[in-house]
Amino acid sequence: MTSNPSHLRELDLSWNQSLTDADIKLLSSAMMHPNCRLETLRLWDCSLSEISCGSLASALKSNPSHLRVLELSKNQLKDPGVKLLCGALQDPLCKLETLRWLHSSQKPKPASLLKGQQVEQKPPAEKVLSERKWWRTMKLAKLHLSSRDGLSWSCGTRLRGCSLSETSCDSVASALKSNLSHLRVLDLSFNTLQDSGVKRLCSGLESPNCQLERLRLDYCRLSEISCGSLASALRSNPSHLRELDLSQNQLQDSGVKLLSALVENPHYGLETLRW
Repeated sequence: MTSNPSHLRELDLSWNQSLTDADIKLLSSAMMHPNCRLETLRLWDCSLSEISCGSLASALKSNPSHLRVLELSKNQLKDPGVKLLCGALQDPLCKLETLRWLHSSQKPKPASLLKGQQVEQKPPAEKVLSERKWWRTMKLAKLHLSSRDGLSWSCGTRLRGCSLSETSCDSVASALKSNLSHLRVLDLSFNTLQDSGVKRLCSGLESPNCQLERLRLDYCRLSEISCGSLASALRSNPSHLRELDLSQNQLQDSGVKLLSALVENPHYGLETLRW
């Protein structure tokens, strides 16, 4: 990583339980070297704590920082760790584009399985959208899923399910409101954010500085109240968000109806809605 020239662009150290926060500190030091050109770093399920977030945040603020993709899912980062990372997102030297974290009890599914499940799924009778609108939405969702393994949700920082609460939403919202943030993809799935957390997050989504294009909040214990908060935020800042995933939440028909109206309105950029 520090050789001249260094051709390493992607490094995957996932599922190494022997890695420690001290090891990540050494790795972060190498990332701060002017010869380092690393763009993708994957550290899924490495028994890391919030201490590693401090080291990685320092690396993200280094000059130059080339990192675009950071995978930290299934680590016990907690709210203080995410606060450190979100602080780095507001630094002008940070070029990170995607933020994601996954619940410690979940494992990612291959894109082929995801695509297969999506194709086989039938429109439930209780869905608010008409059959025509439903298939339009699902078609867009399938396009999204087909690129998940290389271009979409998997491309970027994954911090899903790292024992986060609604408190982390304040940190993320601050990053979204920063005019220096390059964040385009945010995945907070499998965290107990609840409606109060999404309301905090929406203060960032409605900011004119927010450039977020994809937001995923599945398995976050949300209700139709969150749909109202999100719909209000998207009406305030309609330009950028293209994909919204609220799967496996208790949204109810009334909540879905609020958001599906945005999909159908050409004034808003929302193209994919999953619930």
